[in-house]
Amino acid sequence: MPVIAGDLVRVHYKGTLSDGTVFDSSEGREPLEFTIGKGMVIPGFEEAIKGLEVGATVVRTIPCDQAYGPMREEMIIGIPKDQFPPDMPVELGQELQLQGPGGVLVAQIVGVEEDTVMLDANHPLAGEDLTFSITLESIGSKLILP
Repeated sequence: MPVIAGDLVRVHYKGTLSDGTVFDSSEGREPLEFTIGKGMVIPGFEEAIKGLEVGATVVRTIPCDQAYGPMREEMIIGIPKDQFPPDMPVELGQELQLQGPGGVLVAQIVGVEEDTVMLDANHPLAGEDLTFSITLESIGSKLILP
């Protein structure tokens, strides 16, 4: 039987960027388990699985708007260096957790200037079209969705 909304599914997957770089894979791990229709994975990934039968493999390229969204310039901000603790090392690529109005945000240091530290709070895969090879390992019990 094919996958439908409410199914608990287990999949193995490999995700690559347009240049072929692997950014994530379930290889060597347990399959990813989630319920179709609950928003537990990015929308395009879930859509790629609908209609599959156990043992089937699909390769889909998911546009950024169905993945982690476009790169948003307003998520790149400059913070005065004097707002960082003086003993804190400030290095390119370093990730910081920031408290925002909607909760905790993770931002990466993308620039260090004389008086300013540039932070990027976009998801690391924002703006990227993602290609996934997905194999449906199993379909579990159905849940009743609200």
